[in-house]
Amino acid sequence: MIRVVVVDDEALVRSGFELILNAAEDLRVVATAAGSDAVETVRREQPDVVLLDIRMPDVDGLTVLRELRSLPRAPVVGMLTTFDTDEYIVTALRSGAAGFLLKDTEPDQLAQLVRTLAAGGVVMSPKASRSMLRAHPGPGGGADGADRARVARLTGRERDVLVLVAEGLTNADIGIRLHLSAGTVKDHVSAILTKLRVTSRVQAALLAERAGLLGGAAPGPGEPTAREAR
Repeated sequence: MIRVVVVDDEALVRSGFELILNAAEDLRVVATAAGSDAVETVRREQPDVVLLDIRMPDVDGLTVLRELRSLPRAPVVGMLTTFDTDEYIVTALRSGAAGFLLKDTEPDQLAQLVRTLAAGGVVMSPKASRSMLRAHPGPGGGADGADRARVARLTGRERDVLVLVAEGLTNADIGIRLHLSAGTVKDHVSAILTKLRVTSRVQAALLAERAGLLGGAAPGPGEPTAREAR
């Protein structure tokens, strides 16, 4: 059973997410909270996944994220936002969020996205990440020489793994796709993070995007992305 806490300033959003997620047999929303009660609620309930509103009137979602990430048993945090170009998203991802979900995500996709977060995958729309990187390319100014140099240090297999990490696949899913054991995939991911000088799968995915490893056309309106479909 995957234990979930939903943090949002709107009671309607909290109750809607709770209703949708509790309909899945393997998910349970153990609590919901407004921003001011978020950290105490998470300490008490010790969920596996927290869905956290990035913009709340009573407390900054980024502040809550930093506090949650510092807990002894830190949960996986997915940020909730209304807009896929929210200026705070890149900061949240660099601060340890495992991805983001749009509040208007289709109900039949929501449960699978939470499962992906719980399993260590990345939940991030490729279309939105491209938009964010154009607006917030980072210290290197986008796909610069430093990014490309770090990617060039990867072996061919590590590049294959990085692309699948960026698509949101878990280690087990990557192993199935590449016919590798989960342990071998874990070793590859560790090597990738070290060579790219990043600390999370999300940061590795953003760097892969900047370096041009992720091709393909953006999905059409209402069409699930490759990451969301998994």
